[in-house]
Amino acid sequence: MSLAVNVRHRVGSLDLEAAFASAGGITAVFGASGCGKTSLVNVIAGLIRPDFARISVGDTVLVDTGKGIDMPPHQRRIGYVFQEARLFPHMTVEGNLGYGEWFTPRPERYAARPQILDLLGIGQLLKRRPRELSGGEKQRVAIGRALLASPRLLLMDEPLASLDAARKAEIMPYLERLRDEVKIPIVYVSHSVAEVMRLASEVAVLAQGKLVAFGPAAEIAQRLDLVPDDEREEGGVIIDMEVAAHDGDFGLTQLSSPAGHIYVPGRLGPAGTPARVRIRARDVMLALEEPRKISALNILRGTVVDISPAGQSSVNVRLDCGGAAVVARITRHSAEALGLAPGTPAYAVVKAVSVSGPSGETP
Repeated sequence: MSLAVNVRHRVGSLDLEAAFASAGGITAVFGASGCGKTSLVNVIAGLIRPDFARISVGDTVLVDTGKGIDMPPHQRRIGYVFQEARLFPHMTVEGNLGYGEWFTPRPERYAARPQILDLLGIGQLLKRRPRELSGGEKQRVAIGRALLASPRLLLMDEPLASLDAARKAEIMPYLERLRDEVKIPIVYVSHSVAEVMRLASEVAVLAQGKLVAFGPAAEIAQRLDLVPDDEREEGGVIIDMEVAAHDGDFGLTQLSSPAGHIYVPGRLGPAGTPARVRIRARDVMLALEEPRKISALNILRGTVVDISPAGQSSVNVRLDCGGAAVVARITRHSAEALGLAPGTPAYAVVKAVSVSGPSGETP
């Protein structure tokens, strides 16, 4: 189901302006703190009355200020997951989930409780109360409550921000299943490059209230100039691949794509299983000749497409590897010593342990 957003609204000293259309899946709203991400999703939810807006989900218009349409929040059928789970402490997990169902008239319900329990892995938690749950379990229950309201749209505002690294790793596979199995649009707010590039189908980038870029996640990932300063080291590319083979002796999975083969730690699904990998620019070395007798397992052959500045002493070098982009951040000294220029054949060298974020990875 499609989502179309066109918003102009002044929030304090911030002029929020964003317009984009998504075909579905997860649309990430990405940017530094204070850029207007939460204000934008609150306009979509109906929690802020905008100066100007036209927002629709499929054929349903939620708001059109030009035509005087402004559907009340409780009629928009939007599920909202916040940074904190906000579960009712006096209710069990089962009671919290039932509260989500209660808001939707029975004829309009499409979400089946057994399916949601399986999707989020929370069936064994039904009799517990929120104080007995981990942070990741609380967030999964909060997502389940939102889904059981049978929403036409799901909003997720920094849902992992309050979790530590272990809890984030716990919940991420469930968010991937959510993306792949729930056929409603999801707007996912985050300032984390790692989250966005692992989950999103499309990315809307905000800077100081303005939409500065929108497009497929694989294309936006290459725009390292869009990454906030505090996340700059996480910038890189994502490549959609599939499982080719497993090496049980060494605990590796071989992935394949037109870019070539990549080894990652752990065992993913059976051959043919889709897998998205993220390669950070800082983890890529370049060579003019194919390296031999080297510990790095991943060597991709490509051609330099462009070179752009990355601070006073570094540059970002983008390669075309069989139609997939790989970006390397190297020193200007190295770029000049290698004589790199658009059209130069080169090899991208990446350690297997540096490749992150494949869907379904198991330790």
